Amino acid sequence: MKKNPPLTRSQNMARIKSKNTKPEIYIRKLLYKMGYRYRVNYSQLPGTPDIFILKYNTAIFVNGCFWHRHKDCKIATFPKTNTEYWEKKFRRNVERDIEVSETLFEMNISVITIWECEINRMRKNEEYKEKYLRVLRDRIERVFNYEEEDISVQMEIAEEGMQYK
Repeated sequence: MKKNPPLTRSQNMARIKSKNTKPEIYIRKLLYKMGYRYRVNYSQLPGTPDIFILKYNTAIFVNGCFWHRHKDCKIATFPKTNTEYWEKKFRRNVERDIEVSETLFEMNISVITIWECEINRMRKNEEYKEKYLRVLRDRIERVFNYEEEDISVQMEIAEEGMQYK
């Protein structure tokens, strides 16, 4: 791996967007085709959800596997340099995600997390995409369940025995 000078690395990191990323736009287009109308980067809620479907009181976060540390994901690699800094940064990101989800849950807003790797699979596999969108629709339109802890679409697909590589 080519090591960049600090200024170049700083410029590269500054180019990483947090809003209107390609995965977010992809999911927004799919939701719009499915008939959902939503707010984008809804700042009136904690955590500023990427997508908020007011009708169903549902917040959707489109998370990058690297930044939000998707468990057991090959995209969630760990940098080899300055490990102490990255470990602290990643830990805080995960803690913040949990805090935001709990706050939204207390406000009776259901939370759905869509991971970058899931979006990549949808782009590659039409069958997976169709299945995923069916599960996503069920998750959005379901009756809010106060007992539910993890509202990850990927978890539900995995439970049904769907395996795609």
